Amino acid sequence: MINYAVPADILQPYLPKGTELDLWQGEAMVSMVGFLFNHTKVFGVHWPLHTHFEEVNLRLYVRRWNGTRWKRGVAFVSEIVPRPAIAIIANALYNEHYRYMPTRHTINRQSQQLQLHYGWKYKGAWNEMRIIAEDQLQPIVDGSIEHFILEHYWGYNQLNQHTTIEYGVEHEPWQVYPVISHAFTCNVADIYGPQWVPYLQGTPHSVMLAHGSDVIVRKPQQLKV
Repeated sequence: MINYAVPADILQPYLPKGTELDLWQGEAMVSMVGFLFNHTKVFGVHWPLHTHFEEVNLRLYVRRWNGTRWKRGVAFVSEIVPRPAIAIIANALYNEHYRYMPTRHTINRQSQQLQLHYGWKYKGAWNEMRIIAEDQLQPIVDGSIEHFILEHYWGYNQLNQHTTIEYGVEHEPWQVYPVISHAFTCNVADIYGPQWVPYLQGTPHSVMLAHGSDVIVRKPQQLKV
């Protein structure tokens, strides 16, 4: 996860109605995220050729007051997956922002280091995220940037002018690996838009590598706002 501080006005068009930006020490954050889906089920069913795949997404952090408490979640600018059917199903069920592109990844362990690479191909060229970390898991610390980024358990998308979709995301607290170095090469202007270039091609606020777990994504609920 490569995290960037971005001016709030850049993110306003991506805010689902009924939510507001969830800020880290007064700053609005976005993350470029690469991860793997493994043993994926949809409504309890393993779909052939659609259980193991990469995803690369660009996300922002939001919160919604439900009358009694703040529900902290994420909204998405873009989500890239390697199979058209995945994009079609996710967009239909959750009104997500999935697109199909060829993807790839590598994971290597050597000399007590963990090396990961995610790639997504656009207009014949590969875009890449790379990271090298110490192969030693550590718990996230309350109040840290890792805690802020990883502890969001709701997803939000705009369905139409008056309706926002909300869904729960459940998993145990994750652990992180100490990051040594990273690299990010991307055609930001064409894939995400020219407004993102000054930020995604600048120096990131922070970089992290998390060890995932079993995840449950609950059925979406429609909120009239």
